[in-house]
Amino acid sequence: MNTRANARPFQLAVLLLAVASYPVAADEMPAAGKIERGKYLVTTSGCNDCHTPWKMGDFGPEPDMERLLSGHPESVVLPAPPALPKGPWVVVASDTNTAWYGPWGTSFTANLTPDEETGLGKWTLRTFTDTIRTGRHEGRGRLILPPMPIPMYKHFTDADLEAIFTYLQSIPPIRNRVPAPVVQEEAPPAD
Repeated sequence: MNTRANARPFQLAVLLLAVASYPVAADEMPAAGKIERGKYLVTTSGCNDCHTPWKMGDFGPEPDMERLLSGHPESVVLPAPPALPKGPWVVVASDTNTAWYGPWGTSFTANLTPDEETGLGKWTLRTFTDTIRTGRHEGRGRLILPPMPIPMYKHFTDADLEAIFTYLQSIPPIRNRVPAPVVQEEAPPAD
């Protein structure tokens, strides 16, 4: 038995696996690869946890995937937030998990779909990257408020951000105008 000849298919398989798993810069990756990589990053980074409205399912709250990444539903008008007690509780969230109230005020998760009027449809990769890097809307406007994890997301590589943006531009656009955040100007009244 020629063990050297038998080893060749195994060596070739290891070589092909190594080449296939080698990191590729986003500009070298085919568009389909960027979309798949972006989908993976969006899914594993928890973007759906807040940007996809929740609905009540058979086993409790779950993301409403028919409204994938469309942000706080414009049809859900919320009353004034409840007064937070003194102590360790500092935040409340809406039942859709798309509106949050805390010491910063009230934030509503953005529409990340490529709708040109209400989402990211007119954004460029540069606008998206600048937003994540600076923590400011469109890279220069108002601060992106909690619970958006900008302190962590700003560490994505340029290739990761390009893949995320490419994926977001590939999903169905959903027309959904999200309310502007309400910034807390002063400390809320104490009970």
